[in-house]
Amino acid sequence: MSSSRAAYPLTWRIMDALEHLAALAWPSSFRAGLPYLMLLPALVLVGLLVLGLIQMGDASLRVLDTNTFLMSETYTLANYQRVVSESFFTAVAGRSLMGAVIVTLATLILAFPYAYLMVRTRSSGLRKFLLVALFLPFFIGQVVRAYGWLIILGNQGMVNEALGLVGVAPMRLLYNYPAVLFGLVQYMLPFAVLMLAPALTAIPAELEAAAASLGAGWVRTFRHIVLPLARPGLVGAGLVVVTLSLTDFAVPAILGGGTQDFIANAIYDQFFRTSDQGLGATLSLMLVAVGSILVGVVFMLFGAGTLAMNGKKN
Repeated sequence: MSSSRAAYPLTWRIMDALEHLAALAWPSSFRAGLPYLMLLPALVLVGLLVLGLIQMGDASLRVLDTNTFLMSETYTLANYQRVVSESFFTAVAGRSLMGAVIVTLATLILAFPYAYLMVRTRSSGLRKFLLVALFLPFFIGQVVRAYGWLIILGNQGMVNEALGLVGVAPMRLLYNYPAVLFGLVQYMLPFAVLMLAPALTAIPAELEAAAASLGAGWVRTFRHIVLPLARPGLVGAGLVVVTLSLTDFAVPAILGGGTQDFIANAIYDQFFRTSDQGLGATLSLMLVAVGSILVGVVFMLFGAGTLAMNGKKN
C-alpha cells in the first residue's frame, strides 16, 4: 500500500485536491449555468460601456459655467445646438466623414490586389514576403509610423531632397488634408488585407479556371465571380476601415499639424484643453451615433449575413 502511494506523484494529489475543492465550490447541479458564467466578463464590459454612455449623455445635457468652471445643474440642449450651428464643428464633422469615405475607397482599391496576390500566388517565397510586409507595421506603433512620415515628407525630408536633386523646389507635403488621408490609408491597409484574405481564400480557384475554360477573360471573371463572392470581405473591411478612420486621433494630429482635426481631435480638445466636458460628451455621442448609422446603412443595403465568410445571408 505504501509503495502504491509513493508511486502516485505529488502533483497528481494536488490536482485531485483542487478538483475536489472545485466540486465543492461548483456542484454538478450548477453545470447548466457554466455557459452563462463564461459570458459574465463580456456582460461586465458591455455594462461598463453602457454606463459610460449614460454618464456621457448626462454630461452632454449640461453646459460649462465659464465663471466657476463647473457644470450646470439643469439640463439643456445648448451643447447639441452649438455643435450643429457653429461652423467649426460642422467643418470638422464634414472633414472627418469625407476623409473616412475617401480613405475607405482608396484602402479597398489597394488592399484587394494585395490580398488576391497573397492568396493566389504559387510562390511560397512571395507569399511569405507579403505576409511579413503585412504584419510588420503591427509591430510599429501608429504614432511612430506617423512620425516616420514626418521625416520622409518634411521640408528637409527624403522626398524633398530627392526632388531637389532633379531641380524641383521643395514642396509642402505635410500639415494638409492629403497628408492626413495618405497616412490613414497607409495605417488602414493591413486591416483591410486581413479582412479580405479569408474571403478570397474561401473562393475556389477552380471557379476561375472554369470561367477561363469557357472563354471568359480575366476582367469578366473578376467582375462576375471574384468580386461578388468576395463581397463579405469587402463589406467587413469597409466597415473596419471607415470606423477606424472616422475615430482616428493620432494621424490627423501629427500629419495634420493641428489644422486638419478630425472629430476625435475636437473631442480631445474639449475634454483636456477647454475642460468643457459637456461639449466633449456631446461630440462623443454624436460620433457614436454617426458610426452606428453607417453600420446600420451597410446592414440595410447588404444584410447582416453578408459578413459571414461563407457568403450566405441570414
